[in-house]
Amino acid sequence: MSWIGTIVIGFLAGLLARFFASDPRNPSGCLATTVLGVVGAAVFTWVGQQLNFYREGETAGFIGAVVGAMIVLAVWQAVTKGKT
Repeated sequence: MSWIGTIVIGFLAGLLARFFASDPRNPSGCLATTVLGVVGAAVFTWVGQQLNFYREGETAGFIGAVVGAMIVLAVWQAVTKGKT
């Protein structure tokens, strides 16, 4: 997939993750949403490879990117808990 495709999928995955895990402490903005989705896809790809869901070189799909982004958001909320 091209970098532009990765950015678009990352942005859409980040939007969905932010929608499902709505919290005012979540990072917002286009750049933060895109980074959230791309990092989420990378996290879920790694987790999937460790659990033998994916082979070496395979990546998570769109749903995996959304799930990974939700995992990243959960970690973000745990780290920033109590901070405003």
